[in-house]
Amino acid sequence: MSRYHASVICTIILFCLVLLTSCAGTPAPNSPTIQVTRAIHAIATPVPHTPVVTTPTPGSTHTRYTVHTILRGVGRPDDLTFDREGRLLFSDSYNGTISRINTNGTVTVLVRGLLKPEGLVMLDDGTLIIAEQQTNRILALAPGRMSPSVLRTLPGVPSTASCKDGVDGIALDPTNNTLIVPDSPAGNVYRMSLNGMRLTLLTSGITRPVGAAVDTQGRVYVTDECGGALWQVAPNGKSVRMGNFGMLDDVVLDTYGNVFVTDLQINTHALIKINLATGKREILASRGFIEPQGLAIDGQDNLYMSDDYANVIVKYTLV
Repeated sequence: MSRYHASVICTIILFCLVLLTSCAGTPAPNSPTIQVTRAIHAIATPVPHTPVVTTPTPGSTHTRYTVHTILRGVGRPDDLTFDREGRLLFSDSYNGTISRINTNGTVTVLVRGLLKPEGLVMLDDGTLIIAEQQTNRILALAPGRMSPSVLRTLPGVPSTASCKDGVDGIALDPTNNTLIVPDSPAGNVYRMSLNGMRLTLLTSGITRPVGAAVDTQGRVYVTDECGGALWQVAPNGKSVRMGNFGMLDDVVLDTYGNVFVTDLQINTHALIKINLATGKREILASRGFIEPQGLAIDGQDNLYMSDDYANVIVKYTLV
């Protein structure tokens, strides 16, 4: 009798194990498929262009990122910045607009009728500085105004020739409250006063300087879209070239000594992290991008990246 019960119990246990194995191997309804590499530990919210998110380099303070899309199908988002309330702003070169993503996810157009707006900088007083590519001008949109004023027309002459488009990215230098302005068609990088009156040459000879960022020591980082390089310009003007990139567009810095750049080259299309201490480069995300463009980073070192052809803005949240 006890052997019979034991046999029945064993049979029941075996049946349960088979059933559990079958359930474990069957995906839940509507369960997303997340493509990962062997080294990935980030959690990705599925989006149509599922990026590949890798772990950081050994020794980095970063841990991992979660990924999700915060805007889709609204215009052609390009360069990014934040307003004083922490809301994300984006330029749309194709539609000539600057827009804001509101806290409820809606989008408000702040200004229209611009001639290919690109780089954006928000000043402490709420003035928005805009790089207007077609005219190679720097504009200022004062708080409450619907149209900007012209701060400065840059010396370079834009044209339809390859790598001769007008100004692209701009940056604020917090160490002395000035603007860093790459004059893209001229191959020069300038320091400009906030009122546009003073323009000082920082460096020259860059094929096509576009994006710019400044660290806490006043070192300027400039992406060279047509020269396949990232430049570091010291306050004394000494320049260091980091080459072997594709077509870099934008650049931002985090608080851990890392530089992030977007690479537009067709066979790359990636968000790349560079550890300044070691020089090590890492593809942070690549799969599914069409043309990664603007970058922004918030006070918690969360990254925001736009892809104008995919019509999305993606957030990489540091966790």
